[in-house]
Amino acid sequence: KVYSINAEGTAPKLATIEWYKQNANGKIPASDTLLSASLPGAVDAWYTLLDRWGTMTFAQVLQPAIDLAEKGFPVSDSLARAIKVTRKIRKYPTTVKLFHLDQHDPEPGEIWRNPDLAATLRKLVEAEKAASGPSPITRAGRAAGLRAARDRFYKGDIARAMAKFSEENGGLYRYEDFAAYTAKVEEPVSIDYKGYRVYKNASSTQGPAELIALNLLAGYNLKAMGLNSPDYIHTSVEATKLAMADRDTYLGDTDFIKIPFAGLLSKEYADERRKLIDPQHASAEFRPGMAPGASDKRPTDYQVRGEADHTGDTSYIAVVDQQRNMVSFEPSLHSAFGTGVVMGDLGFIFTCRGDYYSLVAGHANALEPGKRPRSTLQSTLVMKDDQPLMVMGSPGGDDQVMRTMQTLLNVVEFDMNLQQAIEAPRWNTTSFPSSPFPHVMRPGAMAVEDRIPAEVREALIKRGHKLTVSGPWIMGSNGAIMVDVKHGTVSAGADPRVDAYALAW
Repeated sequence: KVYSINAEGTAPKLATIEWYKQNANGKIPASDTLLSASLPGAVDAWYTLLDRWGTMTFAQVLQPAIDLAEKGFPVSDSLARAIKVTRKIRKYPTTVKLFHLDQHDPEPGEIWRNPDLAATLRKLVEAEKAASGPSPITRAGRAAGLRAARDRFYKGDIARAMAKFSEENGGLYRYEDFAAYTAKVEEPVSIDYKGYRVYKNASSTQGPAELIALNLLAGYNLKAMGLNSPDYIHTSVEATKLAMADRDTYLGDTDFIKIPFAGLLSKEYADERRKLIDPQHASAEFRPGMAPGASDKRPTDYQVRGEADHTGDTSYIAVVDQQRNMVSFEPSLHSAFGTGVVMGDLGFIFTCRGDYYSLVAGHANALEPGKRPRSTLQSTLVMKDDQPLMVMGSPGGDDQVMRTMQTLLNVVEFDMNLQQAIEAPRWNTTSFPSSPFPHVMRPGAMAVEDRIPAEVREALIKRGHKLTVSGPWIMGSNGAIMVDVKHGTVSAGADPRVDAYALAW
């Protein structure tokens, strides 16, 4: 059975559209300050995974992280560059202190340590041991210990420290927000794509947009078009634009809105929407559909001028164990260094995913107290003949669904192995509202890696695409694992575009 864990952070109880209009000029700071923050749900995700499906303790699974934080690790070239060029982290004294920015910028190869984070993680282990009872740990003792560790973070001294720092530094989070938080185990949504059952998280995520796009593409013979031909890229981009328009219109937190998944993911809806794709002309319009089952027409919230980040920054982990259980997991700060604000002496930064909300009342992603933002975070799990086949994902903000969709299609349509599927030249589009505030759309815009042939680029321009050509290895941070059901073996792929790795033991 496939499960979805929703550990997206919730908005503070003090956060309302009216508050931002009265106190922040009607704007949410993009990827900066505690006014863009979203509380950390990762600890509750760890707890949920361990308690429902795990066999280990917090002490066991956190020990490698504690060791890494205490002993340090070599700063990579990319991390050194990121620290050097990121201005926001120099504004906040706690961040300057943690990264030693008052002394010098970390250099490649330098060992960087985070003893504050190690101390925070040790507190979870201490709470677990105190509640677990004498060794060996019984099933009941293990469960009590896991819960105690989780509760120390959200209801104990760590929560009080987060709340105090937030209030003293302009944030809206208070102790009650942390104490009330819980991750949720939900039913995923899925479609059948040519015999492959593709699953996505359902709530507070853009993941279902990939399913909408795949339904549109299922009506074409993509293999006959040819990988990265003008027809293939044009059709894929146009399908993505339609899917992302529906993303912006319908997807959000299902505790607050009803998403008409039965209609959105139906073959009949895809057949009707597919008629909007002109094979010779690129669309520059925002064109959501009227999905069957939709109760009303929601307001839009986007603009076509200004700056917006469509790519973001995230981490991705895919795991398959010896019993062929699969996990596709995306912990994330949203963009580099999140809010930029290290939370006191706790050793970590809040995600800035609070900048995803809309300040237009009635929008699917409108800000409300306790609501989770519609995140760019999304993972893929694929079944074949009711057996686990693949897990895959990628950092990349709004681009994530395009990255995972291209990887999937490269395997399913073009018979590539995972490494080939990940390394193949890529395209993307930003002709839809960006997730971060102020939700900028770039009508008709798309980009390709320059490994896409010049004649293909020229053909796309002739069809009306506003084309940008990027470097040869830019659009991707993908990771994936695939099970060979026949032989019982597994294979993995990791993206050479970034610091990604495939490991087995």
